Amino acid sequence: MTENAPTGITDAQLERYARHVVLEEVGEEGQAKLLASKVLVVGAGGLGAPLLMYLAAAGVGHIGVIDDDVVDLTNLQRQIIHSMDGLGRPKAESAVKAIARLNPEVTVTAYEERLVPDNAAEIVAAYDMVVDGSDNFPTRYLLNDACFLARKPLVSGALLRFEGQIATFRAWEDGEDRPCYRCLFPEPPPAGMIPRCEEAGIFGAIAGVIGSIQATEVLKELLGLGDGLSGRMILFDALGGTFREMRAKRDPACALCGSQPSITDLSGHAAA
Repeated sequence: MTENAPTGITDAQLERYARHVVLEEVGEEGQAKLLASKVLVVGAGGLGAPLLMYLAAAGVGHIGVIDDDVVDLTNLQRQIIHSMDGLGRPKAESAVKAIARLNPEVTVTAYEERLVPDNAAEIVAAYDMVVDGSDNFPTRYLLNDACFLARKPLVSGALLRFEGQIATFRAWEDGEDRPCYRCLFPEPPPAGMIPRCEEAGIFGAIAGVIGSIQATEVLKELLGLGDGLSGRMILFDALGGTFREMRAKRDPACALCGSQPSITDLSGHAAA
C-alpha cells in the first residue's frame, strides 16, 4: 500500500474503483464506505441480475442474495447474471459464480431459500439496507414490514410487460414524505387481477432499466448522495419512452407506520 492510500484501501482497489474515486462526491472515503457496506438483494431474477452485477462492480463489500428458484431457459431473455451453463442450478449459486468472475473481492452470502416470516427478521437484520427484486406481493409486503421494523432502507422495484416502477421506503423516519409500501398499496390486489410475467410477458431490457436505477439508488443511499426516492415513485413506460413521478405521503391510517399501527411484528404474514 502506498503512503497516499487511505487505511483499508489497497492500491489495487484504488485502480479498480478509480472512476468512483475521482468523483468529488464519492472519493476515497466514499469508496471505503461502499467496501464496508452490506446489502441484501431479494431475488436473483430480472431485477436482481443487473442489481447484483452493478453493486458488485461498484465494490459493495458484502452482498446477500436470496432466491429459492433454479435457472430456466426462459430466464435468460432478461436475467443476464445467468448463462447456459447454469441451467438447472439454483439462481443464488449461479449469481455467486457470476459475481466472483466480475469482482472476486466481494463477499457474497447466498440463501437458497424463500424469504418467509420465520427467517425474514434475522436475514434483514444482518444488512445495512435491502433491495426488493421479488416477483410476488406476499414477499413485497413481508419485506416492507420487516425493513420498517428493523429500521432498514428498502429500495423496491417491479416490472410487467413494458413498464416498471421504483421507490425507496424509509418509513421509520419522521415526516409525511416517509411513507411505506402499505401507505401506497394498503392491500394486495385480489388473486389473479395482476398476472405474473410468465402470463403477461416482460420486455427483457426493462429489467435492466429498472434494476440499474435500483442499483443507483442503493449506492446513493449508502453514500448519502443526491435526492432519494422516499416519498416518490418513478414510473417507466418503455413504449412511450417516458418517466413519470408520483408523489406519496404517509397514510396516518396505515396499519404499519400510521398513528395507531396494528402490525407490530411479522406473525400475521403467511408464507409466499
